Amino acid sequence: MEHQNKLIYGGLLAISALTGCTEPVIEKPLNIVYIMTDDHTAQMMSCYDKRYMDTPNLDRIANEGVRFTNSFVANSLSGPSRACMITGKHSCENKFYDNSTCVFDSSQQTFPKLLQKAGYQTALIGKWHLESLPTGFTYWEIV
Repeated sequence: MEHQNKLIYGGLLAISALTGCTEPVIEKPLNIVYIMTDDHTAQMMSCYDKRYMDTPNLDRIANEGVRFTNSFVANSLSGPSRACMITGKHSCENKFYDNSTCVFDSSQQTFPKLLQKAGYQTALIGKWHLESLPTGFTYWEIV
């Protein structure tokens, strides 16, 4: 009888635990602002290091959102690093190796395309440097 009671109590505990594991309901999609800069180190943004630069607007965004504190890219060149970041693939896989001879294959899966598929509007404003027209963006204006 005691063994049977333990099973019943264990089952009730498991059921009550499972009901607390439901996904939270998000009524409004979260806004995502992804800022990618190049040609400087983390010391050039005061949200990472306050010794050299004061960037209060970027600091505010960083404090209210997410900062990548342990992020690396396998190719530090401008265009190739962008290709790595938006595809999640190394240069040998996304085929964008350098800034002078490559053209980005925009048929590849990218995180902006995944965001669009999830119902987000996406925009790219600024430097693209991939020698192709952007895809996966609702709006774009590139340099």
